[in-house]
Amino acid sequence: MGWVLFPKLLYSQKQQPVAFNHALHNEEVDGGCESCHFFRDDGTYSGVPKLAQCVDCHEEMQGDSEAERIFVEEYVAKGREVPWLVYSRQPDCVFFSHAAHVILAEMECVTCHGPIGESESLKVYEENRISGYSRDIWGKNIAGIKRNSWDRMKMDDCSDCHRKENVNQGSVQTHKGGCFVCHK
Repeated sequence: MGWVLFPKLLYSQKQQPVAFNHALHNEEVDGGCESCHFFRDDGTYSGVPKLAQCVDCHEEMQGDSEAERIFVEEYVAKGREVPWLVYSRQPDCVFFSHAAHVILAEMECVTCHGPIGESESLKVYEENRISGYSRDIWGKNIAGIKRNSWDRMKMDDCSDCHRKENVNQGSVQTHKGGCFVCHK
């Protein structure tokens, strides 16, 4: 009973502030994903786009969707950032370098984030009532079983991928970084 009931009690469901259609934006915006999710000049990753990136196209309504009307009226017209709920936000003590994975290792975003660029709507955000993190970090399956590489984002998933790809993770024994490569 606890395996079924506990997750239902542990997680609250929330909707994103705006219904976002990745498929439509990928079709309409030149540059695909990289036009909104990009590396800054200093090498850091932009993550969730800021309002300034959206304003060029959305200063006025481009279509007749309810989601766009809400976006323009509530955020663009008022100059307010959209308070997106971030599915992949890691704890503050974890350092993850998108540059190391996307640029150096030439990994595709879909490896960790799934085919989000093809989605016409965002999935429900499930927040852990205790930690405040997304369920995407721990995964849907309480037993830890996953079907896809993007089903969860735990440390052992990173380690498994590094082992599979034969990436030197360093170790505490060899003093080549070990825990402190990812944990600050």
